[in-house]
Amino acid sequence: MSTVDTAPPHGAGRVATAAHTAAMAHLGHALSDATRSAILLSLRDGAQCPADLAEGLGVSRQRMSNHLATLRGCGLVEAERTGRHAHYRLAHLDVAAALDAMLSLALALDPTCCDNQECTC
Repeated sequence: MSTVDTAPPHGAGRVATAAHTAAMAHLGHALSDATRSAILLSLRDGAQCPADLAEGLGVSRQRMSNHLATLRGCGLVEAERTGRHAHYRLAHLDVAAALDAMLSLALALDPTCCDNQECTC
């Protein structure tokens, strides 16, 4: 006699409220820009200052400031000030885990996206 898993599927019975869908759309907006996604992926390795992020990603400091403001507004990053300097980091450990999961999904959907030697994902 075989046993059958009678547990409901993941998420079964949960109702997506208007607040849930608005929150997801807000996060989707933050992730919809390639530079903002690159910032988040860069911050998985630890806090960085905006100037270093801008240089590493090849964008102006002003554009970096605007992108970081968007990510702060979504609650994905936070700034820690030391005197006149700020360092940005991911706001929660869950953000890094979610980014890793999304990157894994992206690779599963398009395995050719990382077919070069320099990829570190």
